[in-house]
Amino acid sequence: MSTYDMVVRGGTVVDGSGGESTRADIGIKDGLIAAIGVGLDGGKEEIDARGHLVTPGFVDVHTHYDGHVTWENRLSPSSHHGVTTVVMGNCGVGFAPCKPDDHEALIRLMDGVEDIPFPVLAEGLPWTWESFPEYMDVVASREFDMDVAAYLPHAALRVYVMGARGVNREPATAADLARMCQLLGEALDAGAIGIATSRTLFHRSSDGRPIPTLDANSEELQALAGVLREKGKGVFQIVEDLHEPGRNFSELVAIARVSGRPLTFTLGSGNDGPFHWPELLEELDCANAEGVVIKGQVLPRAIGVMLGHELTLNPFYTTATYQALQELPLSERLIKLREPRVRAQILSEPPDPDPALVLGRSVRNFDYMFVLGDPPDYEQPWELSIAGRAKARGIKPEELAYDLLLEGERGSCFYLAMGNYANGNLDAVSTMLNHPHVVPGLGDGGAHAATICDGSYSTFALTHWARDRQRDSFSVENIVKRLTSSTARLMGLTDRGLLEVGKKADINVIDFEGLSLHAPEIRYDLPGNGCRLTQRATGYVATLVSGVPVYRHGEATGALPGRLVRP
Repeated sequence: MSTYDMVVRGGTVVDGSGGESTRADIGIKDGLIAAIGVGLDGGKEEIDARGHLVTPGFVDVHTHYDGHVTWENRLSPSSHHGVTTVVMGNCGVGFAPCKPDDHEALIRLMDGVEDIPFPVLAEGLPWTWESFPEYMDVVASREFDMDVAAYLPHAALRVYVMGARGVNREPATAADLARMCQLLGEALDAGAIGIATSRTLFHRSSDGRPIPTLDANSEELQALAGVLREKGKGVFQIVEDLHEPGRNFSELVAIARVSGRPLTFTLGSGNDGPFHWPELLEELDCANAEGVVIKGQVLPRAIGVMLGHELTLNPFYTTATYQALQELPLSERLIKLREPRVRAQILSEPPDPDPALVLGRSVRNFDYMFVLGDPPDYEQPWELSIAGRAKARGIKPEELAYDLLLEGERGSCFYLAMGNYANGNLDAVSTMLNHPHVVPGLGDGGAHAATICDGSYSTFALTHWARDRQRDSFSVENIVKRLTSSTARLMGLTDRGLLEVGKKADINVIDFEGLSLHAPEIRYDLPGNGCRLTQRATGYVATLVSGVPVYRHGEATGALPGRLVRP
C-alpha cells in the first residue's frame, strides 16, 4: 500500500524561503505536503524530478481574470508559467457589486482600463449576480487550473452606491461612505482578499472618461481602510500617480496606518527622467521601519506593449487613411497596406495626438520599439530598436516600421518597452526587484488582451534574472522566494508559497537549464471569437495544484483542482 498520493522524487528543492536548495523527495497526501526528505516511501503516483528544480507554485498578485473566471476554466497565459494562485480585481475594476442598469458602464470601464474588448465581455459575462458575495458564490461554484482570489473593486463599489454621481467622480457624502464601508465589510466576510483602487489619469473608460475613483479623496480612502482594521484582515491595493502634483507617498502611509493592514502599490520607472523610484524606495524603507506594511509591485521586465495590424495598436492606427481601412478583414487590409499609394499616404499623415486609448500616445516611440524575436529578447540595445536600425539604413523609422509590420502572411509584431527601460536596459528593474519591500507583479494576466502579454513574467524572472544575466546578484533561491512566499505572505495566504510540511501542495517541477519563453502568439478563443495574446514556455515538467498535476510538459492534464480562495 502506498504511503503517499504523490511523491515528487529526487529533485533540487528550492523551498521558497530563500534558503539554500537541497536534494529531497516530497510526499503529498490529501492535497498537502506530508513529508520532505530523502528516500521517502512510494506514492500512488510519482514524478521523477531528478536534475530539475522543485519549487512552490507561483503566486501572481496582480491579474484581471474577473470576467474569465465566469466563462472559462484555464487562465491563460498565467497557467503556462507555473502560476498556481492569482489575485484579481486589481486597479479597482471588476464586475461586482453591480446593478443591472450599470452592466454597460462596468464593461466599458474594463474595456478602457484593461483592454478587454466590449464585445468579449458583453457576450461572456453571465451577470448571474448583483452583490459581491453573490459574485464570489458564482466563482466558488466553478473549477480552474489554479486557485483564484479577488479584491472588492472600488470603482464598481462606488458606481453601485453612488450611481451617476460615482461615475462622474463627485465627492462621496457621509451616507455614501457609510454604505460603501458596510458593503466592504460584507465583501471581506464573503472572502474578499481586500479592496483595490486607482487614482491614475492613465485609467480611463473606453468612452474616454476617467476611472470613477480618480478623485476619491483621503477621507474616502481612509474610511475604507478603517473597515480593514475593524475586520482585522484584507490588503489595500492602489495605483497612484505619485509623480503628479498634490500626490505623495505620505497618503499611502496614512492609509496603511489607518488600516493596520498591508498596502501595495504600483512601482516602476519611466524610460526617461526625472526618475522617482529611488526616492520611493527610500520612503518604503522608512515607512516599513516605522511599523506599517507597504510593498511596491514591480514588473520584472520592461512594461511592454505589443504592436501589429492584428492587434489593438500599431504606429499608424490613428491616421485617417488607416482608420478608413480598419474594418477590413486582416488579409484584405494587408493587401491594401502593401499598395505603394496607400503606403505613401499613411506615411504622410500625422497620428492623432490624443487618441482615446492612453497607450496609443506612445505607438511612435521608435527608440524603444523592437522586433522581439523567437525566442524573445526583452533587453535589446538601442542599435536594435526601430530607430537605431532605421538610422543605420539612412531612412525614417516610420518607413522601416511600416515595411517590417507587413512581413509575413498575417503581418509581424513589434514590442514597445513603455517603461522600466531607462538607458536602454533593465538595470532599474534589477535594483527595484532586489529591494526587501518590493514584490514582483503587474503582469496583468487576463487584461490588455490584444495589447500586452506580460503574464509570463515568472518565467522571465527565472531565466533572465536567476540564470542568464550574470552581472546581477539574483540567485534562483532569491527569485523563487519573491515569486512564492513573498507574494503569498503579502496577500495573507499563509497556507502556500513554501515547500513545508502541512502547506498546500502547489508545486512546480522545472527543467531550469531548458526553461525558455516562446514568442507571444495571437489566439481567437475569447467569447465572440475575440482575440488575445498568449505566451507559452518550455521547461515546466509539471505543475501541481493541491497535489494534482494540472500541466505536464506544458500540456493540460484535464484536471481542474483550482478553487476560489476565501482567506
